[in-house]
Amino acid sequence: MDGTPGIPSRLDLLKALGDNTRYAIYLELARSPRPLATADVAESLGLHPNTVRPHLERMRDVGLLAVETEGRGGVGRPQHRYSPAPDAPSLGLEPPAMPLLAGMLVGVAAAAGAEPEEAAAIGRLQGAAAAAQLVPSAGAHDGGADEPAGDLSVGDPAGDGGVDAAVCLEALVTDLARLGFDPAVAGDDEGVTVAFAHCPFAGIAEAHPEIVCHLHRGMVEGLVGAVGGLDVTAFRTLVDRHPCRVELAPAGGGPEAGPGARGADSRGR
Repeated sequence: MDGTPGIPSRLDLLKALGDNTRYAIYLELARSPRPLATADVAESLGLHPNTVRPHLERMRDVGLLAVETEGRGGVGRPQHRYSPAPDAPSLGLEPPAMPLLAGMLVGVAAAAGAEPEEAAAIGRLQGAAAAAQLVPSAGAHDGGADEPAGDLSVGDPAGDGGVDAAVCLEALVTDLARLGFDPAVAGDDEGVTVAFAHCPFAGIAEAHPEIVCHLHRGMVEGLVGAVGGLDVTAFRTLVDRHPCRVELAPAGGGPEAGPGARGADSRGR
């Protein structure tokens, strides 16, 4: 059956995936937790960017891909990042009902009057669980956290935080990247800021920031608190607009450091 004039039909979408290279590119984008630039896709698949670019344009033209413009500034043309369009076929890579279910559950929580701190408490449980996966010594800050699992090693970005602070930051950035937040780190002798260049929860967060943003805050606080070495001093949400971010300082570095420091710095609306 033909689609509406001017609007590609489902058959058009599937035909666009008939090319093996194009299909591989689409799978790479569908499996990624965050939008990818042409260079990202090319590197992952071992292709030249000039080979990837026309395939991305073709899939964008038929409605398979959504495109966002990189907003970090810099010299030259704005960078485009690609992700599957909301109404593109899932190809079985993810259950299409899950985003719908997540939105409904958040709506139920909001209707039931869930408070931001209640959401944060649930998030902290998830954050602590993630910390245990990334750093088996998480929760025991008596010297064990300087032997993390895998390759968790960075410089000392938080001044006097020592190895624990470095491990904590690396674990946090690793988890944020896994979830699709595209974290960007900046720091000095006072502390470190991790900005969230992309929000995988954006659609639901816009509707219910008092729930979703504080779930995320709790996840960050739970992970940081379990690993140790750093304290959350502020968590900037949609209220502060872009970019949402978390601000960290060496553990015990000040009276307002730590998950208990909330107030206006962690509001959801």
